[in-house]
Amino acid sequence: MIKRSSEAADHVWALLGGDPALMAAVEYAGPETALPARLPVRETARATVAVCALAAAELLAARRGGPPPRVRIDDGAVATAFASERHVRRDGLAPASFAPLSRFWRTADGWVRTHANYPHHRARLLAALGVPDPGPDADAAPLVDRVAAELAGREAARVEELVYAAGGLAVAVRTPHEWAVHPQGAAVARRPLLALERIADGPVRALGAPSGALPAEGLRVLDLTRVLAGPVATRTLALLGADVLRIDPPSLPESQELHDDTGAGKRSTVLDLARPADRAAFEELLATADVVVTGYRPGALDRHGLSPQALAERRPGLVIGQLSAWGSYGPWGDRRGFDSLVQAACGIAATEPGPDGGPGALPAQALDHGTGYLLAAALLRAVTEQRATGGTHLARFALAQTAAWLARDVPHDDGEPEAGADGHDPAPWLAEGEGPLGRLRYARSPVEFTGSPRDWARRPGRWGADAPVWL
Repeated sequence: MIKRSSEAADHVWALLGGDPALMAAVEYAGPETALPARLPVRETARATVAVCALAAAELLAARRGGPPPRVRIDDGAVATAFASERHVRRDGLAPASFAPLSRFWRTADGWVRTHANYPHHRARLLAALGVPDPGPDADAAPLVDRVAAELAGREAARVEELVYAAGGLAVAVRTPHEWAVHPQGAAVARRPLLALERIADGPVRALGAPSGALPAEGLRVLDLTRVLAGPVATRTLALLGADVLRIDPPSLPESQELHDDTGAGKRSTVLDLARPADRAAFEELLATADVVVTGYRPGALDRHGLSPQALAERRPGLVIGQLSAWGSYGPWGDRRGFDSLVQAACGIAATEPGPDGGPGALPAQALDHGTGYLLAAALLRAVTEQRATGGTHLARFALAQTAAWLARDVPHDDGEPEAGADGHDPAPWLAEGEGPLGRLRYARSPVEFTGSPRDWARRPGRWGADAPVWL
């Protein structure tokens, strides 16, 4: 069944500076039972993928001439992709879910949400609470009970500040009103969903016609992002033909299970920018890069000369993507964050039903995935503009801004909230094949236009194992 155009997609396409007439090339189809929630998650997901696919179609048309190809958005494909990390299987084995200490906890005055999937975050959380760490191989149940007892007598806001001061990750669960009057919530509300701007002059990058329907063919992308929105964006660019090289520091190893999902189409290397040899290798890569995407907390990479302004001076004509959890402004402008924490702080967890009357969550990590597709769309649109007029372009996104858009500005298709069990069967949108590390099952990309690639050119390899060179 073909459905009408998405009002949310129209709005985002306008924010990206796209020609509104091109929205006529988008059609929507597929089941409408997926991603049920009180908030309009399905409409948000559909819109983010639509503008991404349209931006890809627009760039392809600009490079080879003629009108953009038709774009088709299938709700089933979108819903499957928005839970891609849940569908991955390597040799039939499912990835681990959230770690035992990543969850909601009752406090003396409400709830707090913690994130401790990575060892360093777990260690900092336990240190902040004064709980001895029995080690990763110990039985988790006694540790969970000990942490629960510690938090039960504390106020949520105090836990939030205590854990943050220790370098850990915890936020108090707030209602939408409590977030609206919070200084960071108020700062987010004053800003639009996204920012895409030309920040400096720069040469036009010569991009000829691609060899096929690969609008990003010939682009070199440095991927300095981590869980999950940034890797979704760069995974999409890789699908569309870009040479994407992910770079991580050796001090922050990535989960191979997560890389099995988000590493599709890319290569991955490890560089310590504080080491002269690694820094030289990075500078050589940057010298011929077309796109740089960063996803660390604001300011974290500035000491390496990777702020947007420094990049514009060192490599005029770059397209730069910058992603954060809370934005680069307000009292939380330098804080780390993840999708689950943003949902908790921004009122989403209080809005969505949870077990036993407690806070809940969206049916997918929709802030991460949605922001990832929006970021990819912005980068593709910037490449289209850069190809025509030159300049250095910057796209800025924050998960909290996507949360505000979801909760405030995205209309339901039928005007009524939807909730209930998700009857979506993902099977038609899953693929399986041999990879470097075994047989891999994964979700296909929902980005589809006439002639578009249906799969990535390479499956994920071992995280960090590739050479720091362009193909």
